Amino acid sequence: MAQKTCANPLLLEWVKEWYETARERNSKGVTTYKHAYDSLKACPITFGHPASLQQLKGFGPKLCERLTEKLREHCEQNGLPMPPHPRSKKRASRPIPTPGEHDAEDEPARPAKKAKNAKPYVPAYRSGAYALVIALSSAGEEGRGMPKAELIAAAQPHCDASFTAPPDATKFYTAWSSMKTLLQKELVYERGHPLKRYCLTDEGWEVARRIQETVVSKASTSDASASSAAVGPSTSSAALLATSSRPTVASAVVIDDDDDDDDDITFQQPQKLEFGDVVADGTAVPDDAALPSFTPIRLAPGSFTVELVLDNREIRAKTDRDYVQEELAKRGIKPTVRALELGDVLWVARCKTPGWLARQGAEGDEVVLDWIVERKRLDDLIGSIRDGRFHEQKFRLRRSGVKNVIYLVEEISMDATHFQKYEEAVQSAMASMQVVDGYFLKRTQKMDDTIRYLASMTRMLKTMYERKTLHVIPTGVLTAKNYLPLVKHLRETQPSASHHISYPAFASLASKSSNMCLRDLFLKMLMCSKGVTGEKAIEIQKVWKTPNEFVKAYEQCGSGEEGKRRKMDLVSNRLGHLVGRKKISKAVSQKLAEVWGEV
Repeated sequence: MAQKTCANPLLLEWVKEWYETARERNSKGVTTYKHAYDSLKACPITFGHPASLQQLKGFGPKLCERLTEKLREHCEQNGLPMPPHPRSKKRASRPIPTPGEHDAEDEPARPAKKAKNAKPYVPAYRSGAYALVIALSSAGEEGRGMPKAELIAAAQPHCDASFTAPPDATKFYTAWSSMKTLLQKELVYERGHPLKRYCLTDEGWEVARRIQETVVSKASTSDASASSAAVGPSTSSAALLATSSRPTVASAVVIDDDDDDDDDITFQQPQKLEFGDVVADGTAVPDDAALPSFTPIRLAPGSFTVELVLDNREIRAKTDRDYVQEELAKRGIKPTVRALELGDVLWVARCKTPGWLARQGAEGDEVVLDWIVERKRLDDLIGSIRDGRFHEQKFRLRRSGVKNVIYLVEEISMDATHFQKYEEAVQSAMASMQVVDGYFLKRTQKMDDTIRYLASMTRMLKTMYERKTLHVIPTGVLTAKNYLPLVKHLRETQPSASHHISYPAFASLASKSSNMCLRDLFLKMLMCSKGVTGEKAIEIQKVWKTPNEFVKAYEQCGSGEEGKRRKMDLVSNRLGHLVGRKKISKAVSQKLAEVWGEV
């Protein structure tokens, strides 16, 4: 079936451009532009003036005025008459003119201007077309050309997207799709059979020269400001907020997003490490005076390297399991791959001398740094919000003690009708994780963007940590119940020092099952009920310490209609006085009664 043609292609193109720009910048107007784009694309009516668009969803006076200015520029550049405003006496039902059209009615009043020359074509920087032109120009002008495999290998270092793999599992096109554009513009031609070779045309060589001129111009400009833009070890951690325009209270650091062409580096194979009960459960800490005193293990600069650890379930698709590791390796990052107990990516300081850390009182050879990433595709985020995993994961991240949590959301393409059902919930969840939880929100559009971000973060953290002394807490003084109070106390009393724990200790504390006390298990059981967040579960557990106590409280309510009413209101009557996110509503109380009180 042929695809339906839009009735207003020019206006749709401009709205789409603004929508994509807003999405790249994490702008608040992205939702408005999305609604405007969808409604204009589906509208079968041809509009004569942008002012008439206010009858569609997503179009207000400001957006219509912006489109009017854009249309006025378009008409002036192409020597076309500006359509009359619908309020004027002239006929307003005429479609928006495109280059080459004439309107006999307006010609006597306003002669058409001479069309200006179109701007010379230059492909976007590091796009597929850009990389292909660069690669073909490097082959020389003898006209031999390059076969597809050789051309892809030469072009890939100059492109941000992959020439062999789609941007995510829902797409089918790659950067190689840009070759079709180059062929249509007659910048490239094919020769040879059966093995095709690709060559630049005379126009293609002109484009290659323009690219070279642009690159040289940019290079001279960037060299002048390189020293002031460099990220040093003393860079403030609050500066990374520039990567997202949304408000957040999380700390982060400005990173360099260069895509250096490093040699191919091999990476370690996935591994499964079992740590058992490395950290004991311990007893509760009543106050800071009960916290343990210790002498930290000091890791001097030069005695360790900062490395990225990737969860072995972080795959692009079932048929392309090694894509993330391989792409990181191409960018000079050697990832360690294993099953992580918490998060999808974290960074460790690995001692250069094996066994040294263990001899000092901490297991293994790795120390966990204060950065962790939880990655979610947009459809995964919606699924986790629906089934409650979103709140459970945030709860575990908060209890991990990691200071800098990055919640990375890949905004893959989704069915607009399906997404609109959960759009409000997604926006609320994103705002909550920043304002309430203090996490840093990073939004990318595809897996390749995520990989570039992780590579840049790794380079930044190497610069930040490898020049400073790390203080490691001996595992012997840690317990599951004193860990968070101890970390909080150290950050408040010694803010300039960097305190960490070994990776085995961290994995033991963060494990979903290992070393889990009855309290943690009870909290997880409570959070399985719809509407019970981590905060609410903690307040319930403060009143009823164990599942047994909770069940007995419902049994004491009695039977019959009166007993049923008491069970339904048991939790809300006891905790309804709380304010904010801790308050238990009657609806949540009834849900709990259905599960625990068998109502």
